[in-house]
Amino acid sequence: MYTIGTAGHVDHGKSTLIQALTGIDPDRLREEKERGLTIDLGFAWLTLPSGKEISIVDVPGHERFIKNMLAGVGGIDAALLVVAADEGVMPQTREHLDILDLLRVPAGMIVLTRCDLVEGEEWLELVEEDVRAAVAGTVLADSPLVRVSAVTGAGLDNLRDTLDRLLAETDAKRDVGRPRLPIDRAFTLRGFGTVVTGTLLDGRLQVGDEVHVVPGNLRSRIRGLQSHKHKIESAAPGNRVAVNLGGVDVDDVYRGQVLTLPDMLTATRFADVRVRLLPSAPRPLGHGDVITFHSGSMEVLARARLLDQEAIAPGETGLAQLLLVKPVCLSKGDLFIARQLSPAQTLGGGEVLDPYPPRHKRFASDVISALDTLERGSPQDVVLQAIRQREPCTRDAVSGVLPFTAAEFADFLTTLLAAEQAVDLGRHLYSAVGWAELTKRVTELLGEFHGRYPLRTGVGKEEVRRGLGLQSRVFAEVTQRLAADEIVVEEHGVLRLASFAIELSPAHEDTAQALLAALEREPLAPPSLGDLCQAMALDDDLLNVLTAQGRIVQLTGDLIFSAPAYAQAVTLVREHLALEDRATVSQVRDLFGTSRKYVLPLLEQMDRDGVTKRDGDERTLAR
Repeated sequence: MYTIGTAGHVDHGKSTLIQALTGIDPDRLREEKERGLTIDLGFAWLTLPSGKEISIVDVPGHERFIKNMLAGVGGIDAALLVVAADEGVMPQTREHLDILDLLRVPAGMIVLTRCDLVEGEEWLELVEEDVRAAVAGTVLADSPLVRVSAVTGAGLDNLRDTLDRLLAETDAKRDVGRPRLPIDRAFTLRGFGTVVTGTLLDGRLQVGDEVHVVPGNLRSRIRGLQSHKHKIESAAPGNRVAVNLGGVDVDDVYRGQVLTLPDMLTATRFADVRVRLLPSAPRPLGHGDVITFHSGSMEVLARARLLDQEAIAPGETGLAQLLLVKPVCLSKGDLFIARQLSPAQTLGGGEVLDPYPPRHKRFASDVISALDTLERGSPQDVVLQAIRQREPCTRDAVSGVLPFTAAEFADFLTTLLAAEQAVDLGRHLYSAVGWAELTKRVTELLGEFHGRYPLRTGVGKEEVRRGLGLQSRVFAEVTQRLAADEIVVEEHGVLRLASFAIELSPAHEDTAQALLAALEREPLAPPSLGDLCQAMALDDDLLNVLTAQGRIVQLTGDLIFSAPAYAQAVTLVREHLALEDRATVSQVRDLFGTSRKYVLPLLEQMDRDGVTKRDGDERTLAR
């Protein structure tokens, strides 16, 4: 299915031509019929000689209704530039032509109407020359031109045949599996409820589909579909479609919203774009200027933050980030028109490079390079750049903003992974550059910690996660991959560099030897930890290392024993229990030749170590 749009100056016979071609009057409003003037979008359809059925969007030509014209030409496959033979090229002819050129309409043809009002071949030839001069250098430069009269019917068959041949050479709209319907009308029908219409893009809709209206996040289900007043079960990209929505109030739906499948598109307040100003633009576009932004069926005010220059001159291009005054629904590759507010006039247009960008600094070379890649790079480059801008990100988060099918995206990603340009953590993706940067941050963070605390085994995982600013799910994948790559080691909720091992300095070793010597003077009645700390340079880190090395045993309270002293105590208890089966605290005290101050903590440690088992006030050997 193809959709055709008209364009041209007011009162050049666009609606009359469409009615003559199709038998359908596209002027549907009473005011339009009373004034003989198209005010809003009109719709008709036609079966061409080949049997191909096309939709037609008729747009107003008056400059006051240019925003309505823009709402109708965003999704067309071909344009009919209508020029009255008795008047020739007029101001709105040129503005409409500029818009078609900025929107890169794939195909088009020129229709000279009202030829029955002109006498003489010479005049028609002069008008044709005028039109050819006007379209030179635009998307319609080489378009066919036909002469018609809607009144007499002359040339209409030729118009149908020419249009048929033109569309046979025009690619149909792609199905990338993400349907979106920019809404250009919303109304109610008695017995049916709310109906919205638009030109379907990027995917199929079916009766029964659950759908969302974005922005607004309205949820509904498709009760019915119509195209050209015929019920259909499904609609393909390119179709003009009327969608009957259940459970939605017509007052909540408006032109500019987008109908799509659940969780497929979200609204945005920012867009990175390439802007091209018309040579005829009345002034440059400056940094911070407010424009009217038109894309699809939507119109919204936006402030332009220029990223690569102070101002864009007429006829020149530049990069900008648009700050939209309200959320809108955009996709990468969408084309747009930019108009100045007062006096209302088209400044230029361009292409959406990234519909969900981060905030950028101006004149940043990496930002400019990234946007250049999004605009001109290969599909793999575009996928890689989208990952880079969003990392860590899921596949859906990347593919959802790119104009590729799921299969295409999967192929491009596979190529990137095979070339080690991207890193797959399982659920989340990084670019190779982003992963290298993250790895460097982790190694620097852990390395700094090891340097500051050489006697600690590592950093708590939660502290590392907060330092990296990662979500828990992402961090779990990151640490798993870093461990698999033997960059870090995770032990008991602590992370360390795989290359790190605790080594006592000569000074620490001297302190350790002094400590052990003090403990061995009275092995089972050692000095308190407080007394030891006053006597020598002890700290918790050194004590923990000596404990981990098995050189000392730290008990609850203020006691530590040398490892040999603790082993001696265990041996004495085991030998006693092997003979007596049970032992009281007093018996162990006498056995050790010490006091309860030391015996109780020692027995409690043996309980924890599985040497003994407490039974009331007595101890038995643990099995």
